[in-house]
Amino acid sequence: MVVAKPGLDGHDRGAKVIARALRDAGMEVIYTGLHQTPEQIVDTAIQEDADAIGLSILSGAHNTLFAKVIELLRERDAADIKVFGGGIIPEADIAPLKEQGVAEIFTPGATTASIVEWVNANVRPPAV
Repeated sequence: MVVAKPGLDGHDRGAKVIARALRDAGMEVIYTGLHQTPEQIVDTAIQEDADAIGLSILSGAHNTLFAKVIELLRERDAADIKVFGGGIIPEADIAPLKEQGVAEIFTPGATTASIVEWVNANVRPPAV
């Protein structure tokens, strides 16, 4: 799992909280840090053989940045890596983001438990 902060947004507390919650739930998590480009995020996910990328965006650039990550994954034959995200994302933007290929969007108020539950149900391979 890769958790990333794309673009110029400098607020990373939420991303760190999510990364820690996923880690505490038993997942291997790589937090990329602030100011990552979509190319850097996709490179990291592919190099680390990640099952998913979690993007945290508070800057309002979600439509551009999510689309670029999805596009790069498709170009790199890595569209099987699920993309989900959260942050300050208006309700009106959620359906178009999902149509582009974003698996899920978590808005302010989502609990860490609900995010971990979604990841367990939709990303992690079933236990054998």
